[in-house]
Amino acid sequence: MHITCHGAAQVVTGSCHRVETDTFNFLIDCGMFQGDKDLNRKNYVPFEFDPKELDFMILTHGHIDHCGLIPKLVKHGFTGKIYTTPATADLLPIMLRDAAYIQEKDTEHENKRRARQELPPREPLYTLEDAEKVVPLITPLEYRTQLSMSESLGFVLQDAGHVIGSAIVELFITENGKHRKVVFSGDLGQKDVPIIEDPTAIKEADYVVVESTYGDRLHDKRLPREKQLMDIIKRTVARGGKVFIPSFALERTQELLYTLSELQSTHSDFPKVPIYLDSPLAIKITEVFKNHTELYDAEAKERKDNPFSFPNLKFTPETEDSKEISKSDAPAIVLAGSGMCTAGRIRHHIRHGIEKPQNTVLFVGYQSPGTLGRILLDGAKEIKMMGRVFDVKAEIQRIGGFSAHADQSGLTGWLQAYEPKPGKVFLVHGEEDTIEKFSKHLEALGFETDVPGLNIPVTVD
Repeated sequence: MHITCHGAAQVVTGSCHRVETDTFNFLIDCGMFQGDKDLNRKNYVPFEFDPKELDFMILTHGHIDHCGLIPKLVKHGFTGKIYTTPATADLLPIMLRDAAYIQEKDTEHENKRRARQELPPREPLYTLEDAEKVVPLITPLEYRTQLSMSESLGFVLQDAGHVIGSAIVELFITENGKHRKVVFSGDLGQKDVPIIEDPTAIKEADYVVVESTYGDRLHDKRLPREKQLMDIIKRTVARGGKVFIPSFALERTQELLYTLSELQSTHSDFPKVPIYLDSPLAIKITEVFKNHTELYDAEAKERKDNPFSFPNLKFTPETEDSKEISKSDAPAIVLAGSGMCTAGRIRHHIRHGIEKPQNTVLFVGYQSPGTLGRILLDGAKEIKMMGRVFDVKAEIQRIGGFSAHADQSGLTGWLQAYEPKPGKVFLVHGEEDTIEKFSKHLEALGFETDVPGLNIPVTVD
């Protein structure tokens, strides 16, 4: 058996792992690279394999860095089934239609620039039509249900606790009379977060492919994240400002809404200001959350109120509504995509608000190198965007506890549940320095680790 990482090899984005056995050739995820220009260019490079030769694929969850190149895969000949959980099956068309719209719009703007320079036009990476061709291939599979593809291959999806519907993949493979179990973690979530269940503990495996996003650090838990959020909101509103929260449309937004609803209902001093969900994509995804209450954890199921509908919460799907938020000087809380400030309405809010010292830009998730979010977090005094240079005068804050990824402690605890230890742990989905530190940390605990290179097959006997 061979495993080849065609993405997420010493980078966090672009998850795409190909598994080749004696009888099957399939993918686990097919995600988009996100970050600086060098990473984005990888999305336009031809696949290192022939999509027509793939038998099927398994999708761990609906984040674009795990699913965003599926329309490209189909465009180039993939016709197999895409196995994923029912919640992800509902989310995937929404995510891909939005991604296709962005591809088309970005290419339209780029071609206007190229026309002025008398350069030939470019085609979008994929179109809405390409995204629609994915939908008939989506095949839901419930958690904890083993699917046998043949006597030599079967798999089970387990709850990864990362986003709603996210999955760990347990592969059961027989080759040359040997039975092997290989586990792909997908992205693992933190324990004890709102709405969704904790990551499933897997007890045994011969080999594990595990994400390493925060493998070198612990989330800041010196103060509960609810208190940090409350303090930032109160401080900003007191000086007449807005809190801009660049938020990933899937999971992070819903978790923030859940937390804001609790703060508002339990704290009489919570500022009475509008809370805008200014993201058409996040609004659609929130509807999927409402339809999958069976995946909620016990705490969320016990709530008698609706965490996605509470006083002062305003959905603004229309562009004109979003513009009105920017025009107003009144204090407010604004949740808008994208989470790394690479696109979407948050860029317009930053444009109008970054030079006002009364405002706060609050980050609640991972920021890839080269993105506007990372540039701001790294302390830039000025930023370039939309053809202009802006002085950074707004307060820049980060709450690490809202991350949807397990930190070093969480990842280590998940691996330590294996009895005995896996024969080898492959580290993926992490920056190079992070993976190096995580590898040393795990080896000190007795794990044998390996770091796959991009497009370099790893033989697993």
